[in-house]
Amino acid sequence: MSGIVLSASVRQNLLSLQSSADMLGTVQNRLATGRKVNSALDNPKSFFTASALSNRASDLGNLLDDMGQSIQVLKAADQGITSISKLIDSAKGKANQALSTASTDAATRSKYAAEYGEILKQIEATATDSGYNGKNLLAGTGNDLSVIFNEDSTNKLKVTAVDYTDSSNIGLDTTIYSGSGTTFAADTPETTDAGSADGDYLEFVVTTGSGSTTYQIDLTDADTIKDVVDRVNSATTGDVQASYDEVTGQITYASSNSFTVAHNDSSDAAVAGSKLTATPASASVSFATDAQINAVLKALSSAQNELRAQSSTFGTNLSTVQIRQDWTKNMINTLQTGSDKLTLADTNEEGANLLALQTQQALSSKALSLSAQAGQQVLQLLG
Repeated sequence: MSGIVLSASVRQNLLSLQSSADMLGTVQNRLATGRKVNSALDNPKSFFTASALSNRASDLGNLLDDMGQSIQVLKAADQGITSISKLIDSAKGKANQALSTASTDAATRSKYAAEYGEILKQIEATATDSGYNGKNLLAGTGNDLSVIFNEDSTNKLKVTAVDYTDSSNIGLDTTIYSGSGTTFAADTPETTDAGSADGDYLEFVVTTGSGSTTYQIDLTDADTIKDVVDRVNSATTGDVQASYDEVTGQITYASSNSFTVAHNDSSDAAVAGSKLTATPASASVSFATDAQINAVLKALSSAQNELRAQSSTFGTNLSTVQIRQDWTKNMINTLQTGSDKLTLADTNEEGANLLALQTQQALSSKALSLSAQAGQQVLQLLG
């Protein structure tokens, strides 16, 4: 509409009114969003700097979740060590009870030895159960924990796992001998070849104070070593206390009686070279003598010292992760505050601007009206 002629005063007031409307829209947007910089068009430097700060805060926030989970893994391991330490105290109690009995009271000492062995099994079970979310610092290989502290993964803490699922790793032997016994390796004919033919059998000649008793244990092709051990225990009604360790491949006889073992074939002839004579086993753990019980107590004290040292190590690691967690929280707050200082609007200031612009807009509208009335005076002259 270039044909329309506006006076200079009208045009100036119109531009002023349009400018007020634009600024009013900007102020209203700031109040609505709470930010004075909403895009790169508002202030490129502030926008991109604030974005970088916010992105780093977000990355650190994601690491906070991982740190929290790592803390739980360390706490689970610490709780496991605490429980294992209590079990060792119980094991010490059993050993001391055995020590307080007469060395000739083999039955009572045998009972305490069996209870001691059960406690050691619980030590291993506790270690096995001390994992959290698939990570177990007490289960050894494959369970090391890596805690990342910064967004580019250059700062991290490695927590090395220990293996307490095998109590021998802390100097405790789970093979308990309550009296005299014998062991032989699983690769002898008496074990691996035990079921070589139907009709084979093992023959135990057990000698006690009241005489000798012969036990015959029939074998078949399908017998496993465990089957044989179970059959030995059943047939001898406890005179030969047999057990099989699948890890070491050892068959152990724990018995106060002396006995011989023969592996016989179906023709009742002893297999050449297969006859064994029971001899005392070389046991690292036994409650048979006071000296052996004292050795057990010494091993338990050593194990407890190792547990305390490891607990201290895990405690230091836990403290480190918690300190870095707190640092990360504070850094996130610093980054977010810095970002907000660059982009957040001052609502008090923007409220004052809104009021001023509304007043200015009203005045501009009135001025525009007055400027337009000046042109109407010509019509009055023509009338």
